[in-house]
Amino acid sequence: MPVKCCFHRSTPTNPVAWSESMDTLLANKAGLDAFRTFLKSEFSEENVEFWLACEDYKKTESAEKIASKARMIYSEFIQADAPKEINIDFSTRDLISRNISEPTLKCFDEAQRLIYSLMAKDSFPRFLKSEAYKKLVNSQQDGNHKRWLPFL
Repeated sequence: MPVKCCFHRSTPTNPVAWSESMDTLLANKAGLDAFRTFLKSEFSEENVEFWLACEDYKKTESAEKIASKARMIYSEFIQADAPKEINIDFSTRDLISRNISEPTLKCFDEAQRLIYSLMAKDSFPRFLKSEAYKKLVNSQQDGNHKRWLPFL
């Protein structure tokens, strides 16, 4: 049985692990909270909020709830002048607008893919370079040194 070294432990709660992928970051509550705070500072938190709303929407089972959640997502993020309008192309917005009267669990998939891609290519790299992220990493590393190397 291989022995795992305590110095190379990489758990999702470790801010260093969040840099592995945006999926790792989004799957961790603390990582998601830190990323959301960063996006708020850049006035683009609607992207992660839309992505989360879509993740919740795809888990909906009742047809009645599908329709009401779809209308909520549409009015909050998709329609023109929505309070948290996301930046998607006209054709994607138009397709959703035409299909919102009879929504399916896949009706926001293309918009969600676009927003995820935008966050992965733009916001996520900036988050990893931000002072807020660097402070989280440094505080985690300081804590590890104190825990594993008390003589330092």
